[in-house]
Amino acid sequence: VQLQASGGGLVQPGGSLTLSCAFSGFSLDAYAIGWFRQAPGKEREGVSCTTTYASTYYVRSVEGRFTMSRDDAQNTVYLQMNSLKPEDTAVYYCAAVKTKGRCSPPYDYWGQGTQVTVSS
Repeated sequence: VQLQASGGGLVQPGGSLTLSCAFSGFSLDAYAIGWFRQAPGKEREGVSCTTTYASTYYVRSVEGRFTMSRDDAQNTVYLQMNSLKPEDTAVYYCAAVKTKGRCSPPYDYWGQGTQVTVSS
């Protein structure tokens, strides 16, 4: 099982970025995938996740601004981030766990992070 996140960068407040998580070694009909982030000096937090039934959940602070999507054929999930705020600055990770129908920690497999910096 491997995951690789990409797409981070520097963006101005109010801007947009799309992160990608390419994965291999499993399929989304058996694994949930989540996006997490960790800002300097803060604990890692869950941002969003998608279940084996393609249900998607978000932490309240990003609801309405972030959208998680999936392309099962391409083995990739995405995180479209709009209306970015400085407090969204963090290293973003994708992770997977074998679980049916829910997003349940602990996540067993992690990709390397991608830095997102929101600053003017």
